[in-house]
Amino acid sequence: SLHEWGDHQGAVAFLDKIVDSCPWDSDVRELRADCHERMGNLGKAIQDLKPTTKLRNDNTAAHLRISRLHYSLGEQDDSLTEIRECLKLDPDHAACLAHYRQVKKLSRQLEAAESLIAESRYDEAVAKLEAVKKTEASVAVYAARADERICHCLSKSEERTADAVRACSLVLDRDPDNVGALRDRAEAHIANEEYEEAVADYERARGVDESAPGVREGLDKAQKLLKQSQRRDYYKILGVKRSAKKQEIVKAYRKLAQQWHPDNFQSESEKKKAEKHFIDIAAAKEVLTDPEKRSKFDSGEDPLDPESQQGGGGNPWQRGGGGGGWHPFPGGFNPFGSGGPQFKFHFN
Repeated sequence: SLHEWGDHQGAVAFLDKIVDSCPWDSDVRELRADCHERMGNLGKAIQDLKPTTKLRNDNTAAHLRISRLHYSLGEQDDSLTEIRECLKLDPDHAACLAHYRQVKKLSRQLEAAESLIAESRYDEAVAKLEAVKKTEASVAVYAARADERICHCLSKSEERTADAVRACSLVLDRDPDNVGALRDRAEAHIANEEYEEAVADYERARGVDESAPGVREGLDKAQKLLKQSQRRDYYKILGVKRSAKKQEIVKAYRKLAQQWHPDNFQSESEKKKAEKHFIDIAAAKEVLTDPEKRSKFDSGEDPLDPESQQGGGGNPWQRGGGGGGWHPFPGGFNPFGSGGPQFKFHFN
């Protein structure tokens, strides 16, 4: 009567006592499973239905119901296992066949997307994940899972970092403590050179789960890059992307070096301004064309900054001649060496 009146919690209180006395009564377990399902306790509903697959002969209805419950929870592998049990009992069962095709299609799409991600084929993975959302629009857990993986894929694409920030933000609107989405959005912010936002996301992720993979390392990297951005950014100096190849870097360097060579300027103030730009341009080329120095810079350390150097390996900044200023190139660096155009230039 309580079940019929909609008092499912009250009904369960009685049913618990009945099951204790009659654990093998399938009718009682199915009734309690229905109460649990209506209250949203899908896991408990599955626990009650499992024994009924043995207590009743050829209980295809229980297998189908369990499969649908697993599917609603986002457990497509368990759902697939259970629906196959239904088809073993009755290969022509129409409802089980229809559900099997639905689960199998979704499962294949998810597996294909994960395989593409493993192969770093992120754009193709995004297309497959969008298809997942169309395949199962009525079960929110699959759309949420697809959005989370789309966020991850886009964060790995250098050309779609702005899309990544938007996609990850959608995930975080639904689940503010999603560490994976926070980490992926932080990486997208780093690619966009939005270091303060990246630090904020990593700190938030650390607050949720300090031991989550990549959070500590990512926060350290973001903090270093933020500190570095407040000093000088060699990529910005040359006007190239962080993904630029050596050839692009050298080309940008030569163009800017010719533009800012002090010999091109007449007044003393203009020459001093040009000299500063010229030194920064040469320093940027020195760092970004050296794989080891560039790797250090990308990890948040300026290899030409004496304050960032540790240990007793010597100071890479040498005192220049004449005026005694600090020069980032030991032994007298010729920024137009290695086949580049030759300029007469002397540091005062």
